[in-house]
This record gives sequence, C-alpha cells and structure tokens, in this order.
Amino acid sequence: MKKYSVVIVDDHTLLSQAIQSMVDTFKNFTVLYTCKNGQDLLEMMSKSSENIPNVILMDVNMPIMNGIEATSLLTQKYPSVHVIALSVEDDDSTILKMLKAGAIGYLLKDTEKSVLEKALIEIVENGFYHTKNVTNLLVKSLNDSDEEEIILKEHEITFLKLACSELTYREIAAIMVLSPKTIDGYRDGLFTKCNVKNRVGLVIYAIKNKIYTV
Repeated sequence: MKKYSVVIVDDHTLLSQAIQSMVDTFKNFTVLYTCKNGQDLLEMMSKSSENIPNVILMDVNMPIMNGIEATSLLTQKYPSVHVIALSVEDDDSTILKMLKAGAIGYLLKDTEKSVLEKALIEIVENGFYHTKNVTNLLVKSLNDSDEEEIILKEHEITFLKLACSELTYREIAAIMVLSPKTIDGYRDGLFTKCNVKNRVGLVIYAIKNKIYTV
C-alpha cells in the first residue's frame, strides 16, 4: 500500500511533535519532516526533490514567514503539492486569505483525529477537502465580488459536475469515456478560465453558478 508523505509546518515544537505522532499512526501516511515556519519549509524543499511531500499541514500564524505567504509561494512553485491549513485561527478573514492563497482545505487544531485522517485521504484521492462552513464562506465571498460571466462548453459542465463529487480524476475519465490526459486538459483549462488554483476553486465556482448544489 502506498504511503503518502506529509510535512508539518508549525512553530510550536511540542504541538508539531504531537501532530507527527498522530499522522504516523495513519496507515496511508508518514511524516517526512517538520518545519518551524514557511521559510524553513521552502528552504528544505529546495534542497532535494526527495524533500517535496504530497501534503503539507500548514499553521497560519508563524514568525519569519507565515502560512498565508508560504502557501502563496508554494502554489506557484510546487502546484502539485497539497496544502491544508491546520490552525487555531477561525475568523472568516484568515480562512479566506489562506484558501485564496492556494490551500485546499482548512481545519482547526481541535479537529478530531478521524476527521484529520479523512481530510488527508480525500486530499490525495480527490484533490480537495472542504467542510460545509468553509464552502458557504467562500461562496459568500465570491457572491460579494463582481465577476465577468464565463461561458462553459457542455463537456466542461459535465466535467465540473463530476469534479464536485468524491470521484478521482481517473474515475471521471472512465465515466466520460476519455483518457486521463484529456481530463487533465479539461481541469487545467477550467483552472484558467474560472481563475481558480485548485479543485476546491472549481467546486466553489460550480456552487456559486448553480452548476452544483450542496
């Protein structure tokens, strides 16, 4: 069974160690290393391709480089790496900033162990994890902004609806009777057309435009 690598970024050493011990009990995941802030993380990842994880659990408030700044840089430099926020901050403004920087999920540090494991599994399998509260918050923020209307083709709408489910991209390809490479093309094209950075963005766009309902 494949083990997915996780990096924990948190400036509180004891808490970081506790999270590492927890994640290491998950059968599909192993912690690669821990970092104290965003700058520490980026330096580690730049040293070797072996230091690039599948998932990063990112705190928000940290010295030197905080989680929002680090996530924004990671999204540009390492777009295949999944970032999920794990923070004590629960105000709407912070959550929105983190998600708009490129995080594909947001969890509070008092989250149950089972929820964290579920979030990690959904992220590596489906490319996103979101709670209903976070979804509603993002939809509200999008509704408050003016956006140019985007015309989608029929196959793009079909793909978008399927992308809102728990199906993997490979499973979507099978349903649409297309190659995974073609599906990747649809996904990347919609990222550009809808001006989003990840699958969470596609889901939120679909909900906002009533293509998909929660």
